[in-house]
Amino acid sequence: MQGRIHSIETFGTVDGPGIRFVLFMQGCALQCQYCHNPDTWDLQGGRSLSVQEMVDEIEPYIGYYRRSKGGLTVTGGEPTLQAKFVEEVFRECKKRWNLHTALDSNGFCEPENVAGLIEATDLVLLDLKHIDRNKHIELTAQPNDRMLRFARYLSDIGKKMWIRHVFIPGVNDDEEDLLNLGRFIGTLNNVEKLELLPYHMMGIFKWEQMGKAYPGAHFRSPTDEESDRANQLIQQGIVEGKAGKQAPSAIAAGADKTPTPVDSETVVEINAAAFEGNRATHR
Repeated sequence: MQGRIHSIETFGTVDGPGIRFVLFMQGCALQCQYCHNPDTWDLQGGRSLSVQEMVDEIEPYIGYYRRSKGGLTVTGGEPTLQAKFVEEVFRECKKRWNLHTALDSNGFCEPENVAGLIEATDLVLLDLKHIDRNKHIELTAQPNDRMLRFARYLSDIGKKMWIRHVFIPGVNDDEEDLLNLGRFIGTLNNVEKLELLPYHMMGIFKWEQMGKAYPGAHFRSPTDEESDRANQLIQQGIVEGKAGKQAPSAIAAGADKTPTPVDSETVVEINAAAFEGNRATHR
C-alpha cells in the first residue's frame, strides 16, 4: 500500500507525549485562513511511500522514542484522508515495537470510514477550530458538523483525546464562543488535555512561495492577557458543560447525552512551545 507523504520530522516534541516521529500526510479538505502548511492541501502532492518504506524511516530512531515514552504522530494536511495507509503504518509499528501512536486530525471525516484507524490509535489530537458553525465555514470553508460528530464518536468509544484550539484575536475570541467551546468539551469523555495554541505568522512564507495571497494577513498573535482570558473562559465552559449546560452547536452534534463523570479536572494549558519551534504547527 502506498501513501502520499509531505514530509517527516524525527525529533518532534509538541505533537504528543515524549519525543516523536512526526509524519505529515498530503491532502486536506479544509482551507483554513491561517493554515501554515498550505502545501499539504493537494492530495496528489508530495511523494509516494509504501508502508514498509515508512516504517524503515522510523526504525533508526526507535531508541529515542522508547526512552522518552514518545512514539509516532501522523498529521498533515488531514491524515484521515489516507486512513487505511495510516492504519497500516500504525499497526506495523505496534507489531514491531509496540510504539505509541497519535493521530493529529481536524476531524473532517466520517467515523465509519476511520474505525480501523482509530482502533490502532492510542491518542487523538483533535483540532477544534471554531465552535460556531457559520464562523467555522468562514474560517475554513467547511462547516463543523463532522468535527463535532467525530469528537462525540471518540468520546463514546472511550478514545483518549487532546483538544487543540488555535486562538486568534478577533476571529475566535468571542466570549460566548469560548464558553460554548468549553461547554462542548465538558460533555466529552477521556479528554486528557486542552492545548490553547496562540496564533503565529511563521507559515506566511509558504503562501508566498506558492504565489498565493495569505488570507490571514490581518490576523495577529494574542497577548498573554488575551490568552489568559480565553483560557479562563474555556475552563468556565468546561465546568458548565460537565454540569449539564450545553452549547447550541454541541446539541446538534449529539451532546445531549449525559457525560460520564470524571475524577480529575481537564488539564488546560497555553502551549507556547507549539509555536516557538522551527516548524509551523497550524494546519
